[in-house]
Amino acid sequence: MGDLTNISVLKRLLEKNGFTFSKSLGQNFIIDPAVCPKIAQMGSADKEHGVIEIGTGVGVLTAELAKRAKKVVAIEIDTRLKPVLEETLSEYDNVEIIFADVMKLDLKKLINDKFAGMKVAVCANLPYYITSPIIMKLLEQRLPIESVTVMVQKEAADRLCAPIPSREVGAVTIAVNYFSRPKVLFGVSRGCFMPSPKVDSSVIRLDMITETPYKAEDEEFFFKTVRGAFSQRRKTLANSVAASMNIEKSKVIEAISDVGLPDTVRPENLTVEQFIMLSDKLGKIVSSSPTQ
Repeated sequence: MGDLTNISVLKRLLEKNGFTFSKSLGQNFIIDPAVCPKIAQMGSADKEHGVIEIGTGVGVLTAELAKRAKKVVAIEIDTRLKPVLEETLSEYDNVEIIFADVMKLDLKKLINDKFAGMKVAVCANLPYYITSPIIMKLLEQRLPIESVTVMVQKEAADRLCAPIPSREVGAVTIAVNYFSRPKVLFGVSRGCFMPSPKVDSSVIRLDMITETPYKAEDEEFFFKTVRGAFSQRRKTLANSVAASMNIEKSKVIEAISDVGLPDTVRPENLTVEQFIMLSDKLGKIVSSSPTQ
């Protein structure tokens, strides 16, 4: 197989297989030869690890993972890529392609079935339109994985890895930090893709927290509180939570006060621990109220 990051080689391959890019699937294939080796190297792809890849494209990253990892299971939603991948990945006997929607897969079962006895990591070039849902699925299911190394839109990376507290923090920032330690690894310009997207990208890594010193008493209520807090970013924490969760503002202020914060505080000024304390206290106040 020729260099798949060479535009001429890539175009010939796609034309031969009658493949056209799907805007609805957010397909942008990497044409910078330096990017995928770097992602594989920084994403724990080695002989001790099995790697889950989400979205194969034509297999550029898949091949780099296969060169390094013990086993690669790649999940691709677009079945039109099947003949392409059969050609580009034919030399790798440690790669398995599963054509499916990752959001509908039982990933715990997949890991148990495919990676018995292995350490597991996730590496992917994620479509922009579904970045947050995929990341949250990987985190919330508490999968037996060590890390998630993904390329995402730069704006999303900045939000996911924003320092806490700061103005850039959003609900997903708090959620990601509840489960992992996120960091931006390196930037990737829009010119590194075909077709070229309208924005730049960044590669980030989330290292899973195995033992956390803090845990919400009711995680479902905790995430509901966090989403509610950031649902109206121009409002104070008390106003946003009260409006979005249909709780009397006085009760929200009571919980905020119990955490030791002023009732004028904004959600982006809270730490993860403070959000946990808030949801725990708010949960008790709400459950003890006869009107809630």
